[in-house]
Amino acid sequence: ESLGRCYGIHHLFLEDILNTTQRPKMEDLEDGLFIVMKAFTLSGDEGTAAEQISFILGKNYVISLQEGNADIFEPVRSRLRSAHGRVRSMGPDYLLYALMDTVVDHYFSVLEVLGERIEVLENELLTDHAQETLPRVHRLRRELLFLKKMVWPLREVISSMLRSETGLIRQSTQFYIRDLYDHVIQEVDTLENYRELASGLLEIYLSSVSNRMNEVMKVLTIIATIFIPVTFIAGVYGMNFEFMPELKWRWGYALVWGVMIAMIVTMLGYFRKKKWL
Repeated sequence: ESLGRCYGIHHLFLEDILNTTQRPKMEDLEDGLFIVMKAFTLSGDEGTAAEQISFILGKNYVISLQEGNADIFEPVRSRLRSAHGRVRSMGPDYLLYALMDTVVDHYFSVLEVLGERIEVLENELLTDHAQETLPRVHRLRRELLFLKKMVWPLREVISSMLRSETGLIRQSTQFYIRDLYDHVIQEVDTLENYRELASGLLEIYLSSVSNRMNEVMKVLTIIATIFIPVTFIAGVYGMNFEFMPELKWRWGYALVWGVMIAMIVTMLGYFRKKKWL
């Protein structure tokens, strides 16, 4: 409220600053720009934490309000402390660009870690721990979807900055803002590729489950196929008929066993020749 009274900021924009669930957007003030964007930091539970950052650009000032305590603007402050830093001589519009560029560049670090997690999950899905990895894949997909929803609107925000008629964005700064726009486009494309890879992880999981099921069914089918003729022979000689000449043979029992063993060995050899085993 004190900043609002001092710089003539509309109370609706002050409410947007306090409401940290805003999507990235840009609004024209009477004599300035109001910008909302999200900053992402890696958390300890293999996820990303988001916080809202609001910027107010005036004729000779830039106000930044950050939701959390993550110190992501230290590189900009270091450049300000430097006697020869460009940010000290380029005006408030360039300072705004520098702050936004720091946030956008930090996205690349988050995307790099997410890419490494996708590779780890892909390797785990190809092992025997696929079932335990599946919930992590779902969390990763939701996380990528959330990041995309927060990064995607930045394209329109930066484009609106270039089209702003307030005159606060000078021609010399628009070149840097266009470069910032290219970075955001690159990050959106990377997020889209990661989402496709995450969807592919589910396909890998389903394929691995199907392959293991096929291997189990293959073994069971081979065992059943081997014992079908053996069961037939045992069933024939298990019938309670009185006139069966083989029952009176001295070596009949051994002969039946020999025939069954020979059939099993022959079938195993045939299966191995066909590379079914």
